[in-house]
Amino acid sequence: MIITKVFIVKKAEKNLHKLPFYILEKLYCWIEQVELYGIQEVRKIPGHHDEPLKGSRRGQRSIRLSKSYRAIYQEYQSSLVIEIFINEVHKHEY
Repeated sequence: MIITKVFIVKKAEKNLHKLPFYILEKLYCWIEQVELYGIQEVRKIPGHHDEPLKGSRRGQRSIRLSKSYRAIYQEYQSSLVIEIFINEVHKHEY
């Protein structure tokens, strides 16, 4: 059985207090789902729009917390543990 653990890096954690409450709720709901069901299962949920990033962000992925807000994360896997590090939560610019 593979265990998935999610961490919010210090830089991202500092900015959480600036986010609207509903965005925080959605972020913590996603974290809970990932830790319960695993990242591979949660990626199948179309509402999160989990997608790999390109260019200078290659190796990172993003999820949509709303039309405007995104969470950027990286995934690392060892033999029995998948660690997810949330690097940023920010308002996406179009």
